[in-house]
Amino acid sequence: MALMAALAAILQSAGGLLPAIGFAISPLATAPIMLVALISLHSGAFTYILTILLLFLIEPTELFIFPFTTGLLGLGLGWTFYKLTKRPHVAFMNGLLLCIGICIPLYVLGFPVFGPTISAHFNRLTLLLIFTFSLLYSWIWTELSLFILRKIKVILA
Repeated sequence: MALMAALAAILQSAGGLLPAIGFAISPLATAPIMLVALISLHSGAFTYILTILLLFLIEPTELFIFPFTTGLLGLGLGWTFYKLTKRPHVAFMNGLLLCIGICIPLYVLGFPVFGPTISAHFNRLTLLLIFTFSLLYSWIWTELSLFILRKIKVILA
């Protein structure tokens, strides 16, 4: 759990430490959380919290992003892969979870999750775009997670 939390913290902090390429690396922080949450939701939650604490030390600017988006998606993927059997259900549930996770810092806390391009003022069209983005992003992560799990299964077998 500690190793995966450290890996997730390093991947997530890449966005702040390596401005150009780091934003392409930081979404990969979902994978370690997902893998641990798939083994045990309790362990996944512990890894999630430990990653937040590590980010507080390494890159505090990522504390608004990880708990509500990347980390939350990892927990959701691990839990839904364990509980649900169909890909569309997994993708939809995680898309909904990610949409809520994006809306909390954006609309409740007023933190610009997408930078200055999307206003923190509530707008139905913006909410629809966030939900659509969340579903697409969740579907991509569902497929990527299944690919990772298949590769791990081959290595362990």
